[in-house]
Amino acid sequence: ASSSVSTVMATISSGYGRFMATHVTEHRVRFHELDPYDHVNHAMYVTYFEMGRVEALESIGLGLGTLKDQGFHFVITQLTVRFRRAARSSDRLTIHTNVSKFARVSTVWTQEIRRVRDDQDDVGELVANADVRVAVTDTSGKPTRPPETLFETLRRLS
Repeated sequence: ASSSVSTVMATISSGYGRFMATHVTEHRVRFHELDPYDHVNHAMYVTYFEMGRVEALESIGLGLGTLKDQGFHFVITQLTVRFRRAARSSDRLTIHTNVSKFARVSTVWTQEIRRVRDDQDDVGELVANADVRVAVTDTSGKPTRPPETLFETLRRLS
C-alpha cells in the first residue's frame, strides 16, 4: 500500500519552530501526483493535508461518518500553505497533524509534510506546512458549538 498510518507522541523541531506531532500519516508519492516538471503538483499538497486530518480523526474515533452521525461537520474555512521544497516521485512523505487552537465553534490545525529518507532516523526534511481553520457546523451547515466531550477527544491531537 502507498499510504499507512501511525500515531506518535513526540516533540520535533521544524524549520519554523517547535511542533508537537501527535499523529503521523505516511504516503509515498505516485507518478500521477506529479506536474510536468516532475514535482508534486501544488494542489496535491492540499490532498495530503486532508489525508492527514482524516486519518488523525479516525485514530481517535472521530471519523467523518461518526461526526456526521453525531450531527456535526468539520468544514475548512481557511487554509494557508507554505511550500518549502519540492517533493518528487517515490519520495516517502510523512504528514504531521496537530490541533493547535480551540475556539467556541472552530479549531486551528497545524500540519507539516516532511520527506523521510530510509537511511535516516530523524524526522525528515520540511517540504510544506499548513495552518487550517476548521469550523464546526451542524449537518445543515450552521456554525455550532460542539459538546465539550468532542473537544476533549480532539485534545488528544494537541
